[in-house]
Amino acid sequence: MKFPLALMIALQFLTRLPVRLPSLPTAQDNGRSLLWYPLVGALIGLVLLLVHWLLMSAAPLLQAAIILSLWVWISGALHLDGLADSADAWVGGHGDRDRTLAIMKDPACGPIGVVALVLVLLLKFAALVSLLENQAWLALLLAPWIGRLLLPALLISTPYARPGGLGAELATHAPASLKPALLGHALVIALLALLAWGPAGLLPLFGVVLFTFYWRRVIIRRLGGTTGDTVGGLLEMAEALLLVALSVIF
Repeated sequence: MKFPLALMIALQFLTRLPVRLPSLPTAQDNGRSLLWYPLVGALIGLVLLLVHWLLMSAAPLLQAAIILSLWVWISGALHLDGLADSADAWVGGHGDRDRTLAIMKDPACGPIGVVALVLVLLLKFAALVSLLENQAWLALLLAPWIGRLLLPALLISTPYARPGGLGAELATHAPASLKPALLGHALVIALLALLAWGPAGLLPLFGVVLFTFYWRRVIIRRLGGTTGDTVGGLLEMAEALLLVALSVIF
């Protein structure tokens, strides 16, 4: 079966799956790959659901540990790296734009980054245990789906802080059909949450949307735009927020 090149680019970038591209992608190909980001998130969610089904006889604590480990592995910890870099830069930058951007480019992970990673993973783990105990398994599908919906949404709605970066290229060459596609994914996610949990299921989604607007405002105020690290940081924080909110409600 021959898959669209843009889908293969998205899978190669967002996962550790052994995807080999048939040719070197163009800037337009990379831009079109944004269309497939939410679907890749949904595929990751389906993998997590499959693992949950296979481990249904195991204790929720063990299930949560295995599922979270797989979640981190399948994404290559790509966005966790962005979260750590963003946390280090935000604290170490002391409000200065250039210093913040310089720290983000430093490959070393400082103590603030480590703390951010531990806190986010701890919140995800605790929330997963609670959700699995209460049979709220749909969260395993929705969280990575929403997270990878927010990636292109932030990129195309926010200036890029570094000229010439990959994010700038992606946003510049994003297809015109991206916005309606993202809206379509958002509506399907909202419908699934509504069918599974009733109107209360929409509250965590609304909270994620509000947090996204808040994060966008914060990064524009500090950096004048977004970066790959702040996009990855948004994904990780949004996933954690959604899981925690769902576990509190259900």
